Amino acid sequence: MTAQVTVLYFAKSAELSGLKEEELVAVPTPISSQGLWSLLLQRHPRLCVLQHQVVLAVRQQYVAIGDELVALGDGDEVAVVPPLSGG
Repeated sequence: MTAQVTVLYFAKSAELSGLKEEELVAVPTPISSQGLWSLLLQRHPRLCVLQHQVVLAVRQQYVAIGDELVALGDGDEVAVVPPLSGG
């Protein structure tokens, strides 16, 4: 199965991808959070600088990048949340 999802980019990830959001069609589901991150890296290789710092949020729930399986549905939001800089 596949799903159409909206990916939201915040802070540094928006800067690196050049986008605030995009639609992804035909994302395999279920997919591991690592697989989802790899898919985003293929589209936006510059995101690799965030590799060990970023977390994903699926339907506003944080998901660490790893082997955890994520079930996606049409219309789901996936947010790319880089570390927030303090100040």
